[in-house]
Amino acid sequence: MKVLAGLGNPGRRYERTRHNVGWWVVDHLAGVWRFGAWREDGHALATSGRLGTTHVRLLKPLTFMNESGSALVPFLRRPGWSAAKDLLVLVDDVALPVGTWRFRPSGSSGGHNGLKSVEAQVGSGDYARLRVGIRPLNEEWMRGPLEDFVLGAAGIEERKAILALMPEITEAAEKWVRTE
Repeated sequence: MKVLAGLGNPGRRYERTRHNVGWWVVDHLAGVWRFGAWREDGHALATSGRLGTTHVRLLKPLTFMNESGSALVPFLRRPGWSAAKDLLVLVDDVALPVGTWRFRPSGSSGGHNGLKSVEAQVGSGDYARLRVGIRPLNEEWMRGPLEDFVLGAAGIEERKAILALMPEITEAAEKWVRTE
């Protein structure tokens, strides 16, 4: 089973925030792949389906960002399941310009609290991650605390730029799912 975990924060207050871009991505994938309704499963909302012959589970952790890794504990206990080959984390990244994304098969948290939490549960940075840029092209956002920026609602143009990436991100996610 391949697990794609979109990181974000639970609650209506955070739905449109930059920090919830991971949730935006898994919501998009669930629709494109025609997966069923989201259901509560442990510390996450989950939906499942198949891409070809591969069973896929999409997750939206219901913990706050800095404890996202706890939603992965049940998978880490499964015989034969390996974060290194079966986990893709989808997350916002303030180091990347809005309208861009980057895939890496492994790496560091880069200071991202959600990825730090995943690494703490997995025990390493040996899992795939797809980072979606949220840094605006102008640098005025840097005037206040980073927390205020990531927990702020994405503007109309930012949201459009991020949503425009969904076809490319879907293609990348499908390629990752099909890779052994």
